[in-house]
Amino acid sequence: MKLIVKVNLVLLLVFAIGFLSVGVLSHRLLERNAKLEIAENGRIMMEAALAVRSYTNTEIQPLLKNQMKYNFLPQYIPAYSAIEYFKQLQKKFPDYSYREATLNPTNPINRATDWESDIVNSFRRSPERAELVGERSTPTGPEFYVARPMKIKHACLECHDQAATAPRTLIEKYGSDNGFGWKENDILTAQIVTVPMQLPLQRANSAFLAFMGSLAVVFAIIFGALNAMLILLVVRPVKRLSKIADEVSLGNMDAAEFEISGKDEIAKLSESFGRMRKSLAQAIKMLEV
Repeated sequence: MKLIVKVNLVLLLVFAIGFLSVGVLSHRLLERNAKLEIAENGRIMMEAALAVRSYTNTEIQPLLKNQMKYNFLPQYIPAYSAIEYFKQLQKKFPDYSYREATLNPTNPINRATDWESDIVNSFRRSPERAELVGERSTPTGPEFYVARPMKIKHACLECHDQAATAPRTLIEKYGSDNGFGWKENDILTAQIVTVPMQLPLQRANSAFLAFMGSLAVVFAIIFGALNAMLILLVVRPVKRLSKIADEVSLGNMDAAEFEISGKDEIAKLSESFGRMRKSLAQAIKMLEV
């Protein structure tokens, strides 16, 4: 087997092991980073929803308070404002979904589903827990979620303390059976942002393919450069030296000189061969005499 073939086999083996190792590690890292990015986007959206709720409490409710005595206005409700804000946001980010899942809501649309109830109850069991991040299976595929608890504030009790003290128009709209008996600082609601797992996986795969493609190009360039160096600096000089050595071994002392400049190993081998050739020539002359 030729030297260049042996070297190439070793290079290919090293590159293959390195390529596979880097591929596995980078894919895991990119997938993790994609999930972190999605989670951070979810946190930003939840903070924005809280800002909208706060704005509704401080700016909108005072303006609508008197009108609520005669007509129910959903704009008066902070949760409504937050959800409507997110509907507008979804036009730009259709993959994201937002819920304010509640165990005992006034509006049935906000009632927590089974898996959402598990999240709310988890926050109730551990009030010090600030966030839950995880994955769940759905009929349409795996889903990634970020959830945060929402403690009941004193302002919420204006509508949710007792049915007897709630705004009349609210009772007329939703009835008096649900959404009452809330206690300050209790946890009945969780903000939940969900995203199909396909989104972070697509981002991770796109980045992975681009990275591995670039790495393959770099490996190919290095492989070609090493082969070119091996051919120019080792294989060709050794072939020339081998050809001259064959001629000398057959008694042709007039074979062309092999000259190579430099101080590398090939140059030293050439010098050694030149000295050996001169010594051989002198020895033959002595024998002829």
